[in-house]
Amino acid sequence: MEYFWKQQDDIPYGNGYPLFGKEHIASTAVTLVMVVLFAFLFGRADEKKQRRILKAIPLFMAGLEIFKDLFLVHVHRFGLGYLPLHVCSIGIFVFLFREFLPWKKAKEIFGEVAVILIMPGALAALIFPDWTYLYPVLNFINLHSFMWHGLLVLYPLLLLIKGESEPGIKHIHYVLLFLCVVVPPIYAFDKKTGYNYFFVNRPEVSTPLEWIYNITGGKGYLIGYGILTVSVILAEYMVLYLMKKIFHGEKK
Repeated sequence: MEYFWKQQDDIPYGNGYPLFGKEHIASTAVTLVMVVLFAFLFGRADEKKQRRILKAIPLFMAGLEIFKDLFLVHVHRFGLGYLPLHVCSIGIFVFLFREFLPWKKAKEIFGEVAVILIMPGALAALIFPDWTYLYPVLNFINLHSFMWHGLLVLYPLLLLIKGESEPGIKHIHYVLLFLCVVVPPIYAFDKKTGYNYFFVNRPEVSTPLEWIYNITGGKGYLIGYGILTVSVILAEYMVLYLMKKIFHGEKK
């Protein structure tokens, strides 16, 4: 517990834990088990309670993020690197817009983005976390990160369970348009400041993005990144299509 309320710059190097080590696997497993358990209980709840839960999750996440920022300010470590500009940080805005904007089309668009972009991105972050080598298991930022990404998986999953989001390939332009609006200014910000939001400057170590970087020698990294992103999105739509075919005619 010595490093529980410490930011990475105040923790001696070597106190983290390795990718796919037992701590990482256990933490990811516990997170996903909790997501599945909560989703199961949600499916058994009545309509009114389900609606309250869906509204509560984005608000809880906003409070969680504010608490984290206040902690970083308190320890004098808040900076540009903690802006909500990663895909998993932007998820909170997507969820809030989806839940509280009054227009049906807005709910449809942000619901599609939540399921197709945010949820897979959060799952990828749980499989390839970029914080574990910096923090010990019993650290606030480490535990916050697993909880945060678990909620990023949970909320879109609950939308699917309740039937409030019905993603399909005909809506792929929602996701691509979202990326076209969000990525260019973040890319410009990264180039100006040297930060690496959305991993557009450089890949994270030991991830598929690093494999692309190594294959292309760095020069075609962004092109490969874009091809991978579109390929994953198309694969998701294919999986959802097959699931609909398999469970066609069955109760939700």
